[in-house]
Amino acid sequence: MSEPKVLLTGLGIPESPRWHEGRLWFCNWIDRQVVAVDQVVTVDMDGTAEVMATRDPDSHPMGYSIDWLHDGRLLVTGDVLRRQEPDGSLVVHADQRANEIVVDVRGNIYLNGADFNFVAGAPPVPGYIKVVTPDGGLRQVASDIQFPNGMVITADNRTLIISESFAGTLTAFDIDANGGLSNRRAFAAGLGPDGISLDEEGAIWVGTGGFAVARVAPGGEVLQRVELPEGRAPFAMMLGGPDRQTLFICTAEWRMADDHVVNLDRLTNGPRTGEILTLPVSVPGTGRP
Repeated sequence: MSEPKVLLTGLGIPESPRWHEGRLWFCNWIDRQVVAVDQVVTVDMDGTAEVMATRDPDSHPMGYSIDWLHDGRLLVTGDVLRRQEPDGSLVVHADQRANEIVVDVRGNIYLNGADFNFVAGAPPVPGYIKVVTPDGGLRQVASDIQFPNGMVITADNRTLIISESFAGTLTAFDIDANGGLSNRRAFAAGLGPDGISLDEEGAIWVGTGGFAVARVAPGGEVLQRVELPEGRAPFAMMLGGPDRQTLFICTAEWRMADDHVVNLDRLTNGPRTGEILTLPVSVPGTGRP
């Protein structure tokens, strides 16, 4: 089996990779969330990066995760949900803070989050999934999510799957005709899920909780496992490329302080260890994002 190859290096923590209009897009987590510089970056397949959106250092946080409206405008999560207008300006789309985002075929925007300060080491509280409908409505559609992270929606728009990072579980919901979620169930357990990607056979690429990624079938069978260098944590994955048979792996060195609080000084002032790796795979990606 092929070994992952480095596409781009020198990043903070790359997150929320998306394959959009022939390019890889992602968020540079450290330089947009912790430090007062926010970036959304695209990468050509040769590894040339271009900043596509940035925030003023004096404005509020943004840039945790990205997706697009059906008319092509970029959506960016943060302290509120913002969209990028054709002139490049960022405006408030919905007054809702969020971590990850995914937009379904009907134009419903699913957002997730949890109302506690993970970076500062605050005690965790259960999170939620909310939906912003095309008419601007906002409502909660799922609760008791144990640190919500990456989400995917199947190609038939019938199922949403979310990473519950603190539970080590991928959880699936049926998507109702009105955008609601029901029939909660486990997709796979015993993992270390963060950003995830779905393939055409219904399997999901996901972190294992260590320094590896795996392709996991419904029910939890590990179909393929790929080891990463020691100390390099996988934060998110995306099946992209012209045929969607390239797995992009966002990774960085990750160390917690002794008291299990994120070491802010190391993150903001330490070396930029983030990398994006590529791995050819046999089963193409599908669904959203």
